[in-house]
Amino acid sequence: MDLVSTFVIYWADNTLILGHRNSEWTGQGPILEQDIALSNIALDLIGQARNFYQLAAVRINRIDKNQTLTEDDLAYFRDPSEFRNLILVEQENGDWARTILRQFYFSSYQFLLYEELLSSADRDIAAIAEKSIKETRYHLRWSAEWVMRLGDGTEESHARMLDAIQMLHPFIGEIFTAADFEYEAAEKGVCPLPEKIKSRWYKEVNSTLASATIPVLSADKISPNALSGKNGVHTEQLEDLLSVMQILPRAYPGVSW
Repeated sequence: MDLVSTFVIYWADNTLILGHRNSEWTGQGPILEQDIALSNIALDLIGQARNFYQLAAVRINRIDKNQTLTEDDLAYFRDPSEFRNLILVEQENGDWARTILRQFYFSSYQFLLYEELLSSADRDIAAIAEKSIKETRYHLRWSAEWVMRLGDGTEESHARMLDAIQMLHPFIGEIFTAADFEYEAAEKGVCPLPEKIKSRWYKEVNSTLASATIPVLSADKISPNALSGKNGVHTEQLEDLLSVMQILPRAYPGVSW
């Protein structure tokens, strides 16, 4: 597999895994309207995952004429070590504050990345970014509003946001630590290196955190996590998630709906 295809799978994995995590809130949200909102975000992310997986499958099959991969093969028949998603997105939901902050961190980076991908040298990737950026803008706005609502809300909601920041803090560094496939894709003009987006991400994120009366993040104090989901090294939480998500197609190969 070429490393540009790995970049495509990396983004497919991120959106699939976070979409699945968000779907776990369906029927469990604090109020019906927000339950529906997060379920819709989950559907958006899984839809984006499908677009990326379809593109990756076509390219892998083109390189290896003996392959007949489909999007389902990539989503349901790979083991945890073959997934390339960020450690951040596989984290358990925890409470509402942690889920919101996880979405906010991810959407903030995703939106900035998609802006860059609009001018990608790879027109297929640019097309997916163009198709996805509008809904990603909504994900960002929705999660940012909730960060401010919780951070500048009650004493308890503020405390829960502080706990969420502490819990998710170790996973930020990986976002901006480029993997080999990101370097190769950047050299070909497919995507920017994450370092290019880093300062803008901190500026936008910290602006929202400040409005929420939450201490801002310091880029100088964030180091890469010892684990690297980009390189297939994950937590047990991904194993547990995949065991649930993949159980039906693995138990009944070839099943159709």
